[in-house]
Amino acid sequence: MGEHDRYLIEIFWSAEDEGFIATVPDLPGCSAWGATPEQALREMQDAKAAWLEVRHLAGEPLPEPTTPPHLAAG
Repeated sequence: MGEHDRYLIEIFWSAEDEGFIATVPDLPGCSAWGATPEQALREMQDAKAAWLEVRHLAGEPLPEPTTPPHLAAG
C-alpha cells in the first residue's frame, strides 16, 4: 500500500449527475465521476494524484489521513 493509498475514498450515487461520485473527505474539492462505482474509483486515483501533486508543487503540506489505514485500505 502506497503512502497516498491511505486516504478514505467515499463513493455514492448522484441522481443529479446521473452517475457515481467519488470523493476524498481529507482532500477538499477532490472528486471524480463515473458511470459505475469502479469507474469512479479509477477516475479518483488520477484526481487524487493530481490534487496531491499540485499541493506538493505549491510547497504546501499534505494533509494527514483522518481514517485509520486498516479502514481506508480497500
